[in-house]
Amino acid sequence: MSDSESSGRHRGQTEKKHRLLSVVGYAILAITLGVSLFGVYTYRHLTENLNVLNVEKQLGERPDEADLTTPGKPLNVMIMGSDSREGAGNNIDGLTGGGQRSDTTIVMHLSGDRKFAYGVSLPRDGMVERPTCYDDDMNEIPGGFDMWNSAFAYGGPACTIRQFEQLTGVRINHFVVVDFNGFKDMVDAIDGVEVCIPEDVDDPVGNIHLDAGTRELEGQEALDYVRIRHNISSNGDIGRMKRQQAFVAAMANKVMSKGVLGRPDRLVSFLSAATKSLTVDQRLGSPIKIADLAREFQHIGTDNIKFITVPWKFYEPDPNRLVWDKPAADELWKKMKFDEPLSKRLTTDVITADKEPGASSSPDADSSESPSSDATDNSSEGPSGTGESTDQSEMAAANGLCG
Repeated sequence: MSDSESSGRHRGQTEKKHRLLSVVGYAILAITLGVSLFGVYTYRHLTENLNVLNVEKQLGERPDEADLTTPGKPLNVMIMGSDSREGAGNNIDGLTGGGQRSDTTIVMHLSGDRKFAYGVSLPRDGMVERPTCYDDDMNEIPGGFDMWNSAFAYGGPACTIRQFEQLTGVRINHFVVVDFNGFKDMVDAIDGVEVCIPEDVDDPVGNIHLDAGTRELEGQEALDYVRIRHNISSNGDIGRMKRQQAFVAAMANKVMSKGVLGRPDRLVSFLSAATKSLTVDQRLGSPIKIADLAREFQHIGTDNIKFITVPWKFYEPDPNRLVWDKPAADELWKKMKFDEPLSKRLTTDVITADKEPGASSSPDADSSESPSSDATDNSSEGPSGTGESTDQSEMAAANGLCG
């Protein structure tokens, strides 16, 4: 593969439309409704479904939370998508073996006053320094310079959280792991999710075949859509991430529709599938505790929930890999740590939670700062630039989405 072909895997706008949080959040809200509608039996059933994991000891030395004078307590929630290649039908990218991988990581920041929130996606192909981690028995897992998602493969959620905290100095308060193998059960419980596929897709690597058009996907076909990496877009994993966000956004909208909330049979089926698919930290170890977290989002409003990707650029030794653009990324982590809204530079082409799948936004007029004149504002230098002149329909096509 030539360098130009390799770099094409990531070409185009930085992927910003992150909706994994939306489907988890709406599922949590639905859990709250389910408890009130179906009482003690439902509560016990959903509690038994949850997988609760205490990783506190494995996190080792952690960054302190900032001493803030602003009202309320900010929260940082890490959301990870867990995807195993083991078993029939799971060889979706030619990577069998090795157990679970996490191809999706989003860190969601909720402001202390609950007036704004933003989610930051961390691409799996980003090259970072992984710290020494610890397994369940507190045996050391050696660190090294590796792809972002290798931390999950080696040490699960604990190593991923430790990696983030050591790299950024930002403390994680809660985590949620979503199992993609249970994801299709959630889709089937609501009788499918509507998507738009611009062209026929034939992926011989994952043995995935999808017909073009707008239609509802169910079961294995829905799972294929959120996993596919080949012959659908020109920018590889960035496009796959964007299609995932578009899909779960449509899913969240359907979950909150009368067709689900007004149908007890569908609602209970969805709640059961959702809780079976979640692993949470010990402080979120019951539907009530998860619902308490969901209520923190209710007062913000979808137009005040923004989604971006950590600023990145190509990794020079290997154009198939990325590295964080350090000056802009450091600015981002500082704002997260000190509970500040995103600057205008960081919200270039931001997506808000109330946008339709596939839509793109202009820079946020309410952001706290104007764009600076440093290299991160130069759109000619790759994915960290503003890219304001990029045509949205071309962006959609590059990501395998309908314009």
